[in-house]
Amino acid sequence: DVVVAKEFKPFADARTIPATMVPDDAMILDVGTSAIASIAARLETAKTVVWNGPLGAFETPPFDTGTSIVARHVGMLTKVGTMISVAGGGDTQAALAQAGAEQDFTYISTAGGAFLEWLEGKELPGVAALRRTT
Repeated sequence: DVVVAKEFKPFADARTIPATMVPDDAMILDVGTSAIASIAARLETAKTVVWNGPLGAFETPPFDTGTSIVARHVGMLTKVGTMISVAGGGDTQAALAQAGAEQDFTYISTAGGAFLEWLEGKELPGVAALRRTT
């Protein structure tokens, strides 16, 4: 399920509906409660999480709910030692900070696309340039 609204503004009139039932005049702005529960259940068996990007429009309530709940859940699983959590991207870092989960993650990089390229094993242009100058 997803959270939709006709306007993107703080405390907009929002509702949770099945993802297959989004009307043409609505925007999907967050994950819904069933989706949050499904994500949380899958996280219980995960050993590692790589997170890149918020789940919703976290900057604007009420569309911050999904990101905040999932971030705190990942943080809790990391704190108790059942998970390694790695996050990348400036928006992700800001969302985790807003959720109060930033300190609970194993590692956070503010590089979004570069972070993912590094995980893929690609050579980063900045690193390549540094290697050439040394």
